[in-house]
Amino acid sequence: MNRRDLTLAMLAASGGRPYTPVQIQKALFLVCETLPDVISEGPTFGFEPYDYGPFDAAVYQEAEALRNVGEAIVAPSGIGRWNTYAASDLGIERGQRILQTIPESRRNYIQSVSDWVRSQSFSGLVKSIYDAYPQMRENSIFRG
Repeated sequence: MNRRDLTLAMLAASGGRPYTPVQIQKALFLVCETLPDVISEGPTFGFEPYDYGPFDAAVYQEAEALRNVGEAIVAPSGIGRWNTYAASDLGIERGQRILQTIPESRRNYIQSVSDWVRSQSFSGLVKSIYDAYPQMRENSIFRG
């Protein structure tokens, strides 16, 4: 799997419901940390400590590339100056096919990460990541 396929699989795991920027960043970070060999083709993500924990701009680049082929929806949030990220119907279909190609335990983990990050408040999610990965607190502007 390459990082674009992993991004689509994560977007599809929510069934088309959108992720905030912090949710998609942390979801992909957790999968890459827990399953370091999940990306076996091409470059992997290179998450680094940033304002609100692990961050890689490539996450947004992959989502934009998926949008460009009709598999993702990148839309203004409506409540802030940031975008939301979701799989389109086409993206859900292909993302689910990608998920079916990986072992069930990995598929279940991706689904559980999706469900968990989407259930957290912004501050709860960032704090949980910092508690589990204190090295990702470096450079943080979050004080929650």
